Amino acid sequence: MKIDILTLFPEMFENVFSSSIIKRAIEDKKVKIKIHNFRDYSKDSHHKVDDTPYGGGAGMVLTCQPIFDCVESLKTKDSKVILLTPDGIPYKQKIAYDLSKEKHLIFICGHYEGFDERIRSLCDVELSIGDYVLTGGELASMVITDSIIRLLPGVIEQESHQNDSFNNNLLDYPTYTKPRIFRGMEVPAVLLSGNHKKIEQYRKEESIRRTQEKRPDLLEK
Repeated sequence: MKIDILTLFPEMFENVFSSSIIKRAIEDKKVKIKIHNFRDYSKDSHHKVDDTPYGGGAGMVLTCQPIFDCVESLKTKDSKVILLTPDGIPYKQKIAYDLSKEKHLIFICGHYEGFDERIRSLCDVELSIGDYVLTGGELASMVITDSIIRLLPGVIEQESHQNDSFNNNLLDYPTYTKPRIFRGMEVPAVLLSGNHKKIEQYRKEESIRRTQEKRPDLLEK
C-alpha cells in the first residue's frame, strides 16, 4: 500500500511514523508513506496557501490551487482521495477494513478556519474521527493511518485484529496475564481451566456484557 499525506506541518509526523508497528511495516515494505507540504505547490510569490473568506468572517481559508496541484501530481487510477473534516462520515472499524484493501490513499489535512468548498470536488470520501474540532487534520490522518496499517497482511497476526473491539459491533473481552493473583484480584478460573470451548464461551459472554455496560448503542445496531 502507498499513502500520501498533504499537510502544512510535515514535522508533526516524524515521531509517529518512525516508531512501533508503523515503523516495522515501513521497514518490511508493507506500506510506503510520504508526507507532502502542499505549500511547496503554491504559485504565490510568498508561497501563500490561504486567504480571507468571501462574505467576511473569522480566520483564514485554504485556497484551491496548491491542494489541487498537489493531489493531481500524485493521483493515479488506483488512488482514493480522502478529506479529513468534522462534517465527514464518522470513522468506524468497518471503514478501516475497507481502506486497508486499497492500493493508494491520499489524505488531505485541512487547517486554519477551513478550506475552500471546491476542494471537496477532489475527494472520493470525507471522514471525521469524532464530533469535536481539532486545529487541523494532521492528528486525524495519523489515527486513520495507524488503524489501517495494522490491518495490512503480515503487519500483525490476523487473529489479533479479528478479535478487536468493534468487530461485530462488540467491545473486546477482558484479558489477563501473570501473576494469577495481584493485590487480591484473581484471574477468572475458566481461563486457567484449559477448556478452550468454555474459554471461548466466557470471552463471548464477557464481550457482550462489557458492550452492554459501556456501549449499549453498539448492540442496538
